[in-house]
Order: sequence, then C-alpha cells, then structure tokens
Amino acid sequence: MSESREYFTKCAENGTINISSEVVLAIAAAAAAEVDGVASMNTNFGAELPDRIMKKAVGKGVRLDMDGDSLRIDCSIFVDYGPSIQTVAAGVQDNVRSAVESMTGLPVDAVNVKIAGISVGK
Repeated sequence: MSESREYFTKCAENGTINISSEVVLAIAAAAAAEVDGVASMNTNFGAELPDRIMKKAVGKGVRLDMDGDSLRIDCSIFVDYGPSIQTVAAGVQDNVRSAVESMTGLPVDAVNVKIAGISVGK
C-alpha cells in the first residue's frame, strides 16, 4: 500500500525529521479554532477549487502551500457576531503562526484569513 501523504522535512543534528502535512493542518486548525471570536472553521474551504489548484486541504478550514522553504497557511473561519473582525483575524494569524512554528520548527511566511461568514447566536 503506497502512502499519499506529503511531508515537510527538517534537517536535525542527528538526522532528519519528517512532519506530515496533515499534522501541520491539524495544528493550524486547532490554533485558529481556539481564538476568541472564532465560531467555527469553514470545513467547505477549498471545495470550490479544483484539486490541481489546492496544495493540501483536509476539510479543516485550512489549506497549506509550501514552495521550497516558504510555508503559507490559509484559514477560512466563521466569526461570532459582535467582536471586531480585524481583531479576530489578527488573533488567528498570530496564534496559527506561533503554534505551527513552535510545534514543528517550520518557518511560516504568511497566515491568510478568509472570513466566510458570521455566526449569530440565539
């Protein structure tokens, strides 16, 4: 059985470390979802794009694009009604960058946030 996973490779002192792109996606999704004001992730993110355009998306509201040493993370979220959208988006950018860099050691060049909608509570 062949593996279809993509890996990010880091050279370490004692060898190499291979981190699955699915692990990076999960870290980014969890970091984005824990920001105050994020109602949910847009799990349909990327559904409108053909597979050949997307680098990697697993239905978590996050898409990765790695070009050489450049890692770009795109997040699509629904925000709660009330908080400043700019503040929530900036929080997502900061939290995602910090989590991915600290947990994987991969440098993140950009975290782009798409506001897919607003969740109005009861």
